[in-house]
Amino acid sequence: MTDAIGGVPFWDVTFDDDGDPDTRTTDALVAETGDLTDLYVFSHGWNNDPRTARALYDGFLGLLAQQLHADPRGTAGFAGVYWPAKRWSDEPIPDFTPVAAAGAGGVAALGPGGREPFAADPELDEQTVAGLLGTFPDAKEPIERMAALLRTPDPTQQTLDDFFAALGEFSAQAGPGGDDGEGDDPPAVPPMLADPPNDVFGRYRDALVASGAELPAGDGAAGFGNPLKGLLNGAKEALRGATYWQMKGRAGVVGRHGLGPLLGRLATARPGLRVHLIGHSFGARLVSYALDGLPAGVSTVKSVTLLQGAFSHFAFCRPLPFDAGRDGALAGRPERIDGPLTVGFSRHDEAVGRLYPLASLAARDDTAGVEKLLYRWGGMGADGAQNPDAVLDGIKPAGPGATYRFAKNRILNIDCGSIVQGRPGGPAAHSDITHPEVTWIVLAASRA
Repeated sequence: MTDAIGGVPFWDVTFDDDGDPDTRTTDALVAETGDLTDLYVFSHGWNNDPRTARALYDGFLGLLAQQLHADPRGTAGFAGVYWPAKRWSDEPIPDFTPVAAAGAGGVAALGPGGREPFAADPELDEQTVAGLLGTFPDAKEPIERMAALLRTPDPTQQTLDDFFAALGEFSAQAGPGGDDGEGDDPPAVPPMLADPPNDVFGRYRDALVASGAELPAGDGAAGFGNPLKGLLNGAKEALRGATYWQMKGRAGVVGRHGLGPLLGRLATARPGLRVHLIGHSFGARLVSYALDGLPAGVSTVKSVTLLQGAFSHFAFCRPLPFDAGRDGALAGRPERIDGPLTVGFSRHDEAVGRLYPLASLAARDDTAGVEKLLYRWGGMGADGAQNPDAVLDGIKPAGPGATYRFAKNRILNIDCGSIVQGRPGGPAAHSDITHPEVTWIVLAASRA
């Protein structure tokens, strides 16, 4: 056992980018959980700093621990999954003040929930560059080239073209990306790269402005200065989107090849243990793909709760609504849960609802335009799982009186928008999950 959170024993479980476990941590979990009746396994999302991941676990699981103590049933334990996901230095996490409150544009400042206008800056800070190099060592040359191009004070079209070429090289070298079945032919690189550079950068620039960014003076927006300056801000966000694409893919690999087999080991060693999976952002994709990696016959997963999931809202569909001949990548996997699958979402989550899907969007492939494609490539964190038989509930106050329509082999979407809105001076909506009403959903699902 590593230690405890809120008086509940806590184990950390670590995987590399291929899903290979740190056996010291996984062996300890299997060996030391013999006295438990319930194990809550939580995976972080866009975050590669163990300290900040642990801060999320302390905050969220700390609230859950209070609720478990208030109504004890059996003996519970917690496990936190650590995996190498890239968090940009200008993105906040729950209960932390943003690293750069004014000088860094992008998904750090999203939605109507508590963000003041902020100044967009196309440059990459040293911490972000170092993080990218550490996370994608095979793409060192294009990363350094893009970082240099983003420092161009007066960009030309050649600047943007060169950046786009480097972005393509980065995407090809950084490893397989993520697709949940919604693509006609799952691509090796983000589909956005099929469009012209200025179209891609313009979409990201517009999404950046819609999220509250103020572009620097002289960007050409008012008819003065260089209009390509605004596109350079869009280029930075396109790089962020490309890293999203890669991390989305990595989450699936770690879930299928890492966490899924570990849950199989636990089932063999502790056949009576009830396991409850919780995932935030990309972590929601990770625990969902763990279902795909479960050994045959394992039925110890009793609930799965996905919070602001940064993966396709069609992942569980059978068939896909836009192609009756194909299924989502995880169609049928909810049947491997011996209990409910719950999806918490918020309309205020513009990261999942607008910015992240742009990596998967190739506008020239669809005459209906960007809005329809944003829906096709949208994430569950913005509007829930889009299965036709899914049930919808609104979020309720924490406590025994809060009942939800949980059911085995049926997805329950819970609209958390009245709570998960973002906070002034704190996290944006995508990361605003540390609330007792949200942790109560996890507890209630585990006891359904």
